[in-house]
Amino acid sequence: MQWDELVEQPCSVARTLSVIGDRWTLLILRDCFMKVRRFDDFHARLGIGRPILADRLQKLVDNFVLTKMAYQTNPVRHEYRLTQKGLDLHPVIMSIVHWGDMHMAGKKGRPVLHRHTTCGHHFDPVLTCSVCSEALTAREVVVEPGPGAEPAVRAVAKSAKPRAAPAAKKAAQPVR
Repeated sequence: MQWDELVEQPCSVARTLSVIGDRWTLLILRDCFMKVRRFDDFHARLGIGRPILADRLQKLVDNFVLTKMAYQTNPVRHEYRLTQKGLDLHPVIMSIVHWGDMHMAGKKGRPVLHRHTTCGHHFDPVLTCSVCSEALTAREVVVEPGPGAEPAVRAVAKSAKPRAAPAAKKAAQPVR
């Protein structure tokens, strides 16, 4: 499979990688979430070549992750702002940050902390179930074919031994 064919794959991971799957793009997105918006600021922070930076920014604009807005007219200069599609990448970036904090931070500790503005506390991102709000781990998730699955994926799923769903938690009984 060629890199430029990822967008055609019937896999959400592959399709996502076709947009954000290189190191410079991930670092650009990190900086976007840190309120960096201007080309020269990205260039100064990342030390990336100007043509590569321009290419990655344009790809994010073309894929509606960023929008390009003029902030100056003479000469025309633009800044890059996250769209809703871009903001929806926040959990992805936070998960990468958390993994880095846990496994790559070194003896000095985390390079940055994240504070929840509502409660005022520093936090670690936690993946939760959208239905029951319980925290999730990899061992508690089963992958099943969705409506867009290819026939080969459906065949593998049928041949796999199904795991029983855990019994629903009993509702707390009032104390009498």
